[in-house]
Amino acid sequence: MPAADRRHHTLRFDAIGTAWQIDSDVLLAPHQTREVHDLVERFDLAYSRFRADSLVTRLAEHGGSVTFPADLPPLVEVYDALFDATDGAMTPLVGLSLERLGYDAGYSLTPSGDPIASLDWRSGVAVDGSTVTATAPVLIDFGAAGKGYLVDLVAGLLARLGLPRVTIDASGDLLHRAEGPLRVALEHPYDPSTAIGVLEIGGGAICGSATNRRAWGSGLHHVLDGLTGLPVDEVAATWAVADDALHADALATALFFADADTLAGRTGWRFEAVRMFTDGRVETTPGLPGEVFTR
Repeated sequence: MPAADRRHHTLRFDAIGTAWQIDSDVLLAPHQTREVHDLVERFDLAYSRFRADSLVTRLAEHGGSVTFPADLPPLVEVYDALFDATDGAMTPLVGLSLERLGYDAGYSLTPSGDPIASLDWRSGVAVDGSTVTATAPVLIDFGAAGKGYLVDLVAGLLARLGLPRVTIDASGDLLHRAEGPLRVALEHPYDPSTAIGVLEIGGGAICGSATNRRAWGSGLHHVLDGLTGLPVDEVAATWAVADDALHADALATALFFADADTLAGRTGWRFEAVRMFTDGRVETTPGLPGEVFTR
């Protein structure tokens, strides 16, 4: 958090289905707060599969060509890279299988059909700039990287508004741009009251994902293998540390399908990571800025 001699101001709100907290050394003016909320609303209106009026839903209902906001390309570039790095296991086209398993727009959490392998991301849709074209209706789920990307966009907006020193916490997706190091506990996926380790970041992002966070039914959760449409069952939780939240968030999902060395080698990205397997084993990268309490 910011140095002790600076005043500390906090803005809390709910958005895109989760709790947000922005800490800064300068109090946000009312118009600045409105701009943050407006940005979040525009993002949700474009990329949410849970809204009937979103662009994602329009593509799911009608197919054809849909023009998204100008901020789409970086999101697609990350998905492209990790689709290739995981041999197709990580894909934004898992939306249909998520719906069938019960993680639908109404949060029914009641399976309505069998899981289904995703369409090939490279051939199922075509992306040209900010325009996405599908020859048939297709349900895209940007959840693996979208929240982290929105954190970056909010941080960029605040910097343009004269607030560069902020820490943004979107329910565990953290971006630290303030002075001083930030210590982050890694929540045990099977016991939220304990931690498996503590990381310390001087600047950048840390994002995590766990199969217990959005779980329902027997063995059902939100992390699906695009090749089968089934929930993963070997890795229980992951964390990634990167320069920005888009990459950290996306990598936290990709780590369910490939180890850090494979992802780094195939993408060329620099990051640190932790993986906890369902049998309790923990795997870390050599440069991890912190410690884990179990191996």
